[in-house]
Amino acid sequence: MRRFEGKTVVITGASAGIGESCARKFVGEGARVVLAARGAEGLQRLADELGVDSAHPVPTDIADVHSCKRLLEKAKARFGGIDVLVNNAGFNSRGPLKDVPVEDMLQILHVNLRGPLLLTRLVLPDMLAQGSGSIVGVASLAGRIPLADEATYSATKFGLRVFSFALAEELEGTGVHASVVSPGPVDTGFIMESIDEIPDIVFSQPMSTADEIADLVLQSAADGERERVKPAIGARLATLGYLLPGMRRVLKPRLEAKGRKEKAKYRARA
Repeated sequence: MRRFEGKTVVITGASAGIGESCARKFVGEGARVVLAARGAEGLQRLADELGVDSAHPVPTDIADVHSCKRLLEKAKARFGGIDVLVNNAGFNSRGPLKDVPVEDMLQILHVNLRGPLLLTRLVLPDMLAQGSGSIVGVASLAGRIPLADEATYSATKFGLRVFSFALAEELEGTGVHASVVSPGPVDTGFIMESIDEIPDIVFSQPMSTADEIADLVLQSAADGERERVKPAIGARLATLGYLLPGMRRVLKPRLEAKGRKEKAKYRARA
């Protein structure tokens, strides 16, 4: 498939995990990618592998307004107009809210919500002028149902999801689409490098791979579907828990027990 032949795609959080997988898949379908993340070394490594004609690394701190503006300016200067924006970068600091450093709490807000909103606002006029474009946010099942010890993270992912839905309504008939992908646990360093800090209930859901979530991002960029969720069982449980809080309280101990067993297996693997 070559759905993105000649298209320019900006990807945040592109140096590892879901973002890196997205970059590889977009290039595989003919796109040119602008790679954004804070770590210059990881970006350059990936850009070298993908090739100078296909990938352009731009070290970016999406918590900084000027850095976001610079990213989009460099993307347009290198490849022309921007056809797809993937708001994938994420940050988390886990634990009870009273123990989370204020600086970390603000960083979660800036990276997971403020940055994507800002980048979307900055790229939107050009997309509307050309009459086409796709904006895809990577949210989380934690944005569909509250997750204890990750209150700020849940709030930002909920916000990104609702923002995407509202924007999709606003953009109807313009040729520009807004979508969101909401994964459960994904087997990347974001989870596996801090496995002991992850709430047990997270591991009660089947683990996805970065490639599986990247596939959903590309599908959403291609067809503009409002939301894709993986795993499907996680989506159903999240909806049930949201609509029926009492049922959630009944199921929670069972899910946590299942999650502890699965977590032990992943910890042993590591």
